[in-house]
Amino acid sequence: MNVLLADSLPDAAVARLTAEGDTVTVMPELDADTLGDHLAGHEVLIVRSTKVTAEALARADRLGLIVRAGAGTNTIDCDRAAELGIYVCNVPGKNAIAVAELTLGLLLAVDRHIADATADLRAGIWNKRDYSEAQGLFGRRLGIIGVGEIGLATAARAWSFGIDAVAVRKPGRSPLAVARAEGAGITFLDSIEELLATSDFVSIHVPGTADTKNLVDAAFLNQMKPGAVLLNTSRGDVVDEAALLRAMDERGLRAGLDVFADEPAGGTGPFTSQLAQHPHVVATHHIGASTDQAQAAITDGTIDTVQAYRAGTTINCVNLEPVPRRAATLIVRHHDRVGVLASVLAILRSESLNVSTMQNQVFAGSRAAVASIGVADLPGSSVIDEIQALDDVIYVSVSPT
Repeated sequence: MNVLLADSLPDAAVARLTAEGDTVTVMPELDADTLGDHLAGHEVLIVRSTKVTAEALARADRLGLIVRAGAGTNTIDCDRAAELGIYVCNVPGKNAIAVAELTLGLLLAVDRHIADATADLRAGIWNKRDYSEAQGLFGRRLGIIGVGEIGLATAARAWSFGIDAVAVRKPGRSPLAVARAEGAGITFLDSIEELLATSDFVSIHVPGTADTKNLVDAAFLNQMKPGAVLLNTSRGDVVDEAALLRAMDERGLRAGLDVFADEPAGGTGPFTSQLAQHPHVVATHHIGASTDQAQAAITDGTIDTVQAYRAGTTINCVNLEPVPRRAATLIVRHHDRVGVLASVLAILRSESLNVSTMQNQVFAGSRAAVASIGVADLPGSSVIDEIQALDDVIYVSVSPT
């Protein structure tokens, strides 16, 4: 396959792909405006931070897979990719430990004034009196918003500090998810209001979507305890920065931040932010996932995703219908011969019955097989009779969904 790597990945990743016979074009300099100029002829696109717009996708003639080498896919026009039949897959959970480590690091830095103390020492200033003032973490409460892989990893590490981790109980959460959260030391509360009012620290671990934009707004912040610490290592636009500035000035809130709403597009560059410069803030440069361990895991996951696509399957695809429209399932037992399924599909097409799902399993000896075909509308008896009349069909049945 022809693979376009529009961001930097280790040389080992390229070597694994070329070992499979792929032709890999490495162009980390591409951005949203120039990506479209280079998509033609490529079947796979791998990105990290490079934006993939609808305009760029319109110029892709062979593209079938986009892999986001990381968790978030908000930089990719997933809806347009779905319309064009292009899989968008991500690599979730691989950076969870790295982000959780930074989250706890930011919390420690806020409580113990590590950044300011280091700056003073480098300037030749000794100020043990002021920097000795710290509340400590043991026995405090950490409210976690977003109990995914990163939230779980953060809770597990907070437990080792003697911190009580809590989250909001949500209907529909699977028993397995609840068990994993409780295993990480999380206690569930009944409401976000209770979490905010009782937590000394609140850590945000949600994806960047339209639903989470400005999730942390003035109303959210006003419910936090005076002097509490907000930690955000998820996405910058989850926080209403103007509201956070007011809360820090008026209610003494503090913050440990790895992300900002208007970050520079590149890895380096000028950045002016009232929030980053506020004395109640300890901040880093969106580096949550930037450890060697995390990058190696993400690289492995990215290549595994490409390999799965090569084999005809997908891993962690984010733009497929979770439950395709299906009114019935046809079960067709047939002789394993060329053209049987083509004949079945031709009958379905003649009756305008759209196929939503399909699987064909071959029995030992390759003499017979069974096809499970999900269709969007309930087929009539004449369709069933027509399929049953095919020479190589053994038996056909229909099960309404």
